[in-house]
Amino acid sequence: MAPEAASPAQLKVRRVQLDTGRENVIVISRRSEALRAEIYRGFSRVEIRRGAKVLLATLLITDDGLVGPDEIALAEPAFRRFAEPEGSLVTVTPAPPPESLGAVRAKIHGQALRDDEIDAIIADITSYRYSDMEIAAFLVGSASFMTSGELIALTRAMAQAGTQLKWPGLMVVDKHCIGGIPGNRTSMIVVPIVAAHGLTIPKTSSRAITSPAGTADTMEVLARVNVGVDEMKSIVAACNGCLIWGGHVNLSPADDILISVERPLCLDTREQMVASIISKKLAAGSTHLLIDLPVGPTAKLANDNEAMRLRKLFEFVGDRFGLSVEVITTDGRQPIGNGIGPVLEAEDVMAVLSNDPLAPVDLREKSLRLAAHLLEYDPALRGGAGYARARDLLESGAALRQMHRIMDAQGPSDCNSDLGDLTFDVKAASDGIVSAIDCLRLNRLARTAGAPLDKGAGIRLFKKIGDHVEQGEPLYRVHTFDRSEYSLAEAGANAESGYAIVPARRAKAAP
Repeated sequence: MAPEAASPAQLKVRRVQLDTGRENVIVISRRSEALRAEIYRGFSRVEIRRGAKVLLATLLITDDGLVGPDEIALAEPAFRRFAEPEGSLVTVTPAPPPESLGAVRAKIHGQALRDDEIDAIIADITSYRYSDMEIAAFLVGSASFMTSGELIALTRAMAQAGTQLKWPGLMVVDKHCIGGIPGNRTSMIVVPIVAAHGLTIPKTSSRAITSPAGTADTMEVLARVNVGVDEMKSIVAACNGCLIWGGHVNLSPADDILISVERPLCLDTREQMVASIISKKLAAGSTHLLIDLPVGPTAKLANDNEAMRLRKLFEFVGDRFGLSVEVITTDGRQPIGNGIGPVLEAEDVMAVLSNDPLAPVDLREKSLRLAAHLLEYDPALRGGAGYARARDLLESGAALRQMHRIMDAQGPSDCNSDLGDLTFDVKAASDGIVSAIDCLRLNRLARTAGAPLDKGAGIRLFKKIGDHVEQGEPLYRVHTFDRSEYSLAEAGANAESGYAIVPARRAKAAP
């Protein structure tokens, strides 16, 4: 009779206050009683098991007493996802590489992938079975070329990987900007206008990754944005709309993982952008989508030809999924509004909604234009009447009242909304007229000042393109809280302000 196999050794779960971002990380002691640490040196990933529950994680080995010899420490993300109490007994085994990596290698070698191969890759990425290096390999391979069939399969796989929302009405409208323009917080004005009219607009937005503020970061200055699916549905039922963080409702979760690897590599292919945006809108239950494509020298799209190619790609994918997509181009030559950073952008939004005479005109007009397009999806509204209706809802105060209803329904925010009290002004080096503003430069400068982590950090703009300036006159003011960030931002602004100023006579002579 064959001897019974020995039961695998077990370790007790311990939670450690270690923020590892989105990565699952576990730690064992080199003196572990159950595991020989040297066996795991060749494995970057391991599986921990308790009953039928399995978690894949990156293994670290420590000598410093962080974890006892009979314990396994789970960093915060891993502990949250494993969802077992401290003291639970688990087994640990090396994790075999995901089978879908074979498809990634095929993609790197120039092969087009089948739908089921793309499904498997996205499933493994969503389950945190891929390391960042393996995700990067998939992204780089896809950036080399992607067929239309692969694009459709990727969009579908990403949309189906997480929560998929359904709404009772036949029409659910939404808008999305591809980003890159500082201060472009039109969603926070469009949503209350459209919701006040009576259309359903459940807006899920992202947090900033490389920008100084995402819509969710700015809305969090005014109200809570970490809202679950059931609560989101209640808010939309009561208010026709919401402004929440999409990551909390798990829409297209693979997208957030892919983006976190794309951005440091400066990968931003058109196909991956379209799959990212359309997958989230499909998962959100949208039926009609307005896409904003800013065009400008330092925007993501430098000219109208680039915008046209991207527009056709959005329309192609939208048609394949039965999503009505309308794409418009907008002015991306300079920031929108007067503020860059969550608190300053929230001030701009509320000034527009309050009909403050000092509210930024460009933010107001762009928001009305976008809202007009969405309102004209309403069959009861005559063609061409969208702008007048949007303006009436804004000027009558209906949009502001709707915004307050949404804020009350989402609940108060607990973040600090004070404006940074360490400030310096960046001044014009000569007399003349502002001829250009570098959006990318100002984005980076605002992040250097501390935004969006410090919501009150950022930049208040005093001058826009076409404005006359005199030497020594302030172009913008930088707000920060931290002395080291102040010094870094000041040095960066002194090296390159992001503003181009030409003599007035040259500006007049320009066509």
